Amino acid sequence: MDVTYSGINNTAALIEVAFRKGNYVPDLSFGTHFFQDLVEASIRYLPLYPGDKKNQFNSGFLLESENILPTILPEAAHLSHIIHVIDVPAVTGGNMARLLMNADEGKAICMLGSPTNAQGTQPARENAMENSDMPAKEDFWRWRMRMAEKIAAKVDAEKFGIKGMYIFGSTKNAHAGPCSDIDLLVHICGTPTQREELTQWLDGWSLALGETNYLRTGCRTEHLLDVHFVTDEDIAKRTSYAVKIGAVSDAARPLKMGKKKR
Repeated sequence: MDVTYSGINNTAALIEVAFRKGNYVPDLSFGTHFFQDLVEASIRYLPLYPGDKKNQFNSGFLLESENILPTILPEAAHLSHIIHVIDVPAVTGGNMARLLMNADEGKAICMLGSPTNAQGTQPARENAMENSDMPAKEDFWRWRMRMAEKIAAKVDAEKFGIKGMYIFGSTKNAHAGPCSDIDLLVHICGTPTQREELTQWLDGWSLALGETNYLRTGCRTEHLLDVHFVTDEDIAKRTSYAVKIGAVSDAARPLKMGKKKR
């Protein structure tokens, strides 16, 4: 099963487990495939060797807790023997999993605990951004995705000569920041006049979203949309951004549109 960065970029931690088989212990990559990406995204990396007598590994909790993958992603239910998703609060009576790491000593512990601290208040936030009135980190991409879906739903595909709209980049991959733009890919088949009118229509959205984003985050970006047009010819020749449509990895995600041109 191939793993790309877009498949793990929204995790809080990446833990590789090496089970001993006889005298053989598998070599771990130590995150080297994605090391720079992990650092920039503040994703913690941890190698785990259950066979080491100094380590304690509660495999029972991981393997015996209910796997909710079929519930949250029914189309991937056939992968339940590979992917195990646990709703930690649901199976522990409201507790959360906390990972504490000390890189200098090479030690780490993952434990279950209350979502509040000993004083009964919320734990201290991790950085200045979270201490401000700025939306939570995950809300940057969620808001952008909602706006992209709304644009696609509102567009008159027949009027502008559009065959399809797609989202890609940081919004689609769920790691957009407060100043990230929204990458849209538009498959057009209309006249030059239709394309000009569509460009003006999208520019209006882009300016409005840029101002809204500024009010939400304090990040000034005059235009929030980054729009790329592709034609039937581009798709046939796999040129420009057309390669992202139906790509094997990190493909652009189709957006549901309004009226489509027949």
